[in-house]
Amino acid sequence: MATVLLVEDEAALALIIKDSLEVRGFTVRHAADGEQGLRLFREQTPDIVVADVMLPRLDGFALGELVRRENPTVPLIFLTARSQPADVVRGFELGGNDYLKKPFSMDELVVRMRALLGRTTPRLEPAAAPDLLRIGRYEFAYAQQKLRLADAETPLTNREAELLKRLHDHHNQVLERSAVLLELWGDDHFFNGRSLDVFVTRLRRYLRADPQVQILNIRGIGYKLIF
Repeated sequence: MATVLLVEDEAALALIIKDSLEVRGFTVRHAADGEQGLRLFREQTPDIVVADVMLPRLDGFALGELVRRENPTVPLIFLTARSQPADVVRGFELGGNDYLKKPFSMDELVVRMRALLGRTTPRLEPAAAPDLLRIGRYEFAYAQQKLRLADAETPLTNREAELLKRLHDHHNQVLERSAVLLELWGDDHFFNGRSLDVFVTRLRRYLRADPQVQILNIRGIGYKLIF
């Protein structure tokens, strides 16, 4: 069963989340501030991190940035009452995988956690989807969630790999934005749309060493990967 690092300074809310997750079979380690959260992360290597943004001693964004430097692939969900688009975008740019606005339902949190952990994200079997895919000069190891160019290797998060796989499968065609949001995020509301934009920007950065590879914005429709 997955181990969750919960970093939340509101004691009552932390207790509710911890109890609710443990009833569902998760193992939960709780930290009441960012510094304690970072220490537990380094000591216990959790399967997923759920962190409030407004934390004492070390805020959630700073914590997330440090977590992402040390582990490029561990799923990271931010919890916050802040809903300004700039805050949402910043969270994703720092390496967050999802952003849940307070108040939220436990069912919604669990669904998002399981999706990031790969439990509900559909994956094709290797026989139907070769593990090693070509994208220009790059090799994309889908099952291992890695992008390679010569001796350089870039680890991808689950969602980055799933998005790149869909772009690859539709290369030189338009991949509809709404379809991706519904399939990978569960709905196509504004905040998830901003999250998708950040993930596309990340993939562009990973692929920039080959100028023949581009991800184009198709205004009002979606994206097109060309190579």
